[in-house]
Amino acid sequence: MKSTWKSLAAVCVLVVGAYAYLAQSPAWEPSSPDAAQAYYNLLVQGFRIGQLSLSKEAPHGLIQLADPYDSAANALYRDAPYRLHDLSYFKGKLYLYWGVTPAVVLFWPYAALTGQYLLHREAVTIFSAIGFLTSAGLLYALWRRYFAEVKVAVVVACALALGFATGAPMLLSWASVYEVPISCGYMLTMLALLAIWFALHEPEPRKRSVWLAAASVAYGMAVGARVTFVFGAVILLVPVAQAWRERREVRAALMAATFPIALIGLGLMVYNDRRFGSPFEFGLRYQLGEKWHVTQRFFSLQYLCYNLRLYLLEPARWSMRFPFVHDIVVPPMPPGHGDVDRPFGILTNIPVVWLALAAPLTWRGRLGPSTAILGWFLAAVALLFGICVMVIGLYGCAMVRYEVDFLPSLLLLAVVGILQVERALANRPRIWRNAARCGWGALLIFSVAFNLLASVEYHAEGHNSLGAQLFQAGQVTEAIREYETALRLKPDYAEAHVDLGTALARLGRTEDAMRHYEEALRIEPDNPVAHYNSGYALYRADRMQDAIKEFEAALRIRSDYAEAHNGLGVALLRAGNVQNAITHYEQAVRFKPDFAEAHYNLGIALARAGNVPEAIRHWEQTVRLKPDNVEARYNLGLALEQTGRNEEASGQYEQALRINPNFVEARQGLERLRTVH
Repeated sequence: MKSTWKSLAAVCVLVVGAYAYLAQSPAWEPSSPDAAQAYYNLLVQGFRIGQLSLSKEAPHGLIQLADPYDSAANALYRDAPYRLHDLSYFKGKLYLYWGVTPAVVLFWPYAALTGQYLLHREAVTIFSAIGFLTSAGLLYALWRRYFAEVKVAVVVACALALGFATGAPMLLSWASVYEVPISCGYMLTMLALLAIWFALHEPEPRKRSVWLAAASVAYGMAVGARVTFVFGAVILLVPVAQAWRERREVRAALMAATFPIALIGLGLMVYNDRRFGSPFEFGLRYQLGEKWHVTQRFFSLQYLCYNLRLYLLEPARWSMRFPFVHDIVVPPMPPGHGDVDRPFGILTNIPVVWLALAAPLTWRGRLGPSTAILGWFLAAVALLFGICVMVIGLYGCAMVRYEVDFLPSLLLLAVVGILQVERALANRPRIWRNAARCGWGALLIFSVAFNLLASVEYHAEGHNSLGAQLFQAGQVTEAIREYETALRLKPDYAEAHVDLGTALARLGRTEDAMRHYEEALRIEPDNPVAHYNSGYALYRADRMQDAIKEFEAALRIRSDYAEAHNGLGVALLRAGNVQNAITHYEQAVRFKPDFAEAHYNLGIALARAGNVPEAIRHWEQTVRLKPDNVEARYNLGLALEQTGRNEEASGQYEQALRINPNFVEARQGLERLRTVH
């Protein structure tokens, strides 16, 4: 027994240590790298001062917008310095649409006890570790009670599957605010299953009710983290059904199963009503995201077959270069469907789950009440999996992180299937046992390897994302280091090659930049972004004809690429081809009406062609979109002055000087107008 505990403890330490390592990936945090500014900590700070909104003021400019949910209009406020991406905005206040439970069970207690704040990725590590340890505890209980004849080495292998084949490695490798409620839901559903296990096996009625109430609390809190779990609450009725079937007292069990979760549900409804004026509104429709959510259809039967295909069947793509695993080929989406973010088919990529089909065989050769109890428990686990996968299948987006809602429960059934196979073959000839072990062992190894290799890909994306943030902040050298790290992890990462090329071009290393653009195009020949960035590197190197060819190549691949039209216009204007430049600038603003830079460039080209009134119109559009563009204000003022609109010209010069008091040309223009008066 002592050696058994040592073996299982070693596996648990290995898995939890791996989780902590994987969570160090520098994933993009939409709020801030400062823990105090993490979204969940801002929520906690709001709670501590007696409000349901975040302890963060909505910018005055956002409040003044005619439609604050227009993704083009609110784009200025979603990124730095405001950092409001994916927050919910309602009546002048900022909220979270993500579940409140993580703030209640971890972020708030941690802040109260330590005076410090947790990062989102640290919370994901804690939740995932507890979820795994709980499932490992269930595995141990199953083994000792029902499969004691199975060797400990098999149980150790099953524990590794529960740790590394559940999607948790991928979740941890991209651990940000989005993963917090998902990992919290994983933890709480596992705790609910553990409490149901004890409720089913407890002979004393009072203690059975206590365990069932604990399961109800845990599952209710899971719904508070992930509302998609709400229909899975039916698993709480499994011990009630058991009591009814065995002609025992049902009333106490029913109260224990339903009262705590009903109370939590009522609390969530009051919480939503106090925030958004509706008990059923969690804030999704008021989200400050890249798309409009006001009219989006979140759940629909027309998404079901498509999403189930992605989540259950679609195979990953494999290559001969590390990390070998690549995203699926995304099939055409049904009307109204939203994002598809790297999901994969669990039946094709985590084949160990097929062993869940062997779980019902646990009844074979067993007699007595214990067999029925095991059946009730496995029914609860299967219900949780089936209901969760169906609910997620109805949702209008498909994302790899959502698979953690249903994959851990299916893995739990799969390891029961492994234990049953081992038990069934315990008295068979060794050749049969060895063949079976080779079979399920190969499935398990492949499943674990897939999860770990896919997590390497997400690590690479984390470094590339951090590089993009550093580049945007002007820290080009630091950004280059992150891009290079991403490429060491994933050499065939076309986006990282493009981003590294852009950073190198910023430092004037055009030839080095071009090598990375060429590598990106070798990997993805139809990558318009690589052609576009290559064009700009050549433009900065004053190689106009080569730049024009690259911009044209980008447009052959993607004709509505507004940035490429603008880049081609810039190169053509530099080459003296004014009319063609105007044509491409007009295309840029047609495809992207809020493209301030293209409006400004179009104004320059129109003014050069002698069409000053049209130039004025586009410069006016530029300063509307980017009020702090001093060059646009100066050119607008100059054009207004040329057409005799001196008072308006004076206003533009004054605005330019307010933005940049050292803008000599604007000051000269203002003095010139005063002299005229």
